[in-house]
Amino acid sequence: MSPPTITAVPPAVGDGLGSTHARIERAALELFTAEGFEQVTIEEIAAAAGTSRRTFFRHVGGKADAVWGDFAGHVSRLAALLDAAGDDVPVLPAVFGAYVEVNDYAEADLPVLRQRMRLILTEPALLAHSQLRYAEVDEAVARYVARRRGQDPADLLPRLVATATRAAATTAFEVWLTGGDGSLAEVLRTAFAQLAEGFPDLR
Repeated sequence: MSPPTITAVPPAVGDGLGSTHARIERAALELFTAEGFEQVTIEEIAAAAGTSRRTFFRHVGGKADAVWGDFAGHVSRLAALLDAAGDDVPVLPAVFGAYVEVNDYAEADLPVLRQRMRLILTEPALLAHSQLRYAEVDEAVARYVARRRGQDPADLLPRLVATATRAAATTAFEVWLTGGDGSLAEVLRTAFAQLAEGFPDLR
């Protein structure tokens, strides 16, 4: 979503499970950022989070999952936004709008988002893992485009729109992480405008 994209998981209220999950993720992100993804063990993450290895696996599937956060929820929200866009909205603006909205983070969540994305975009093990995650985003977008066009999601146009928009979003994230001008939403909109208009700045 995209990339898509990646959400910080806030502590849940009530049963304490959400706070444990969030504590594990925060400990993992801090350790990965300081020492490197490959160098940190699950035991070290569990210890830093004040929990056990068994509890780690009860809340987080693995080290990579601690970085990606609630990515399944992110993809589901992207798909829901596309479904809710309505058939009166042109396909590309609907996809662009869904990407921007699903990546609209509160200011307080941006430091964690930056940690997540730096790791995802720079750690070799996470770069390889990202292809599986990005495929989920591509599938959601391709399904939407296929439905709007009366095609199969495996056809050229749905797949092309899915991969091109995700590539634009990923590049926008990379530029945003370097501290370039503008908010994440502004950089995403600029990237999508260039894509939609056939790179007008090159003409």
